[in-house]
Amino acid sequence: MRDGRTGRPRLPRPHRPAVVACARTFVITTGLVTAYYLLPLRERSTTATSWLLLGGLVAVVLVFVWEAYAILSSPHPRLKAVEALGATLVLFLVLFAGSYYVLDGTSPGSFSERLTKTDALYFTLTTFATVGYGDITARSQVGRVMTMLQMTGGLLLAGVAVRVLTSAVAVRLRRQQTEDDGSEGDQEDGQSEADRQ
Repeated sequence: MRDGRTGRPRLPRPHRPAVVACARTFVITTGLVTAYYLLPLRERSTTATSWLLLGGLVAVVLVFVWEAYAILSSPHPRLKAVEALGATLVLFLVLFAGSYYVLDGTSPGSFSERLTKTDALYFTLTTFATVGYGDITARSQVGRVMTMLQMTGGLLLAGVAVRVLTSAVAVRLRRQQTEDDGSEGDQEDGQSEADRQ
């Protein structure tokens, strides 16, 4: 293949799909974290917090299912799986950070100290990473239940989600192999037909 302007051979771009997947994951992460910091979350009630968390969890599941199906048709299923896990994980973490922030605003004393948005994100990340330094702790029953939900969801995300995504990748790779084998068989049939004539 030659470059149309210079006439020199054009080098293939084997890393282009990886760069695109990384860029897309970066844009999604940046967008979600930016939205988290810009949205006015303090004006919510405890009921609204519950609905926010429930609606957000439904959104996480829907995004995850949509991403799993996207892997099945992707020409680069491994990259799509990494992208899917990244998008789902960031959405999950931002959801809980926002819920903790709103809970602290509507029910002061739910945590060992008042939470800023950064504190809520920090608490979410330390809980997800199972580090739990102990500098911020949930004190109210609602805060503890939300933290337990995050722990359970994090375990499911780390275990079940990774398993589902790797299975989707395996299915897609088998399909690609079957498609490649089928197209090679068609080419061989065409060649033998030409040889006979």
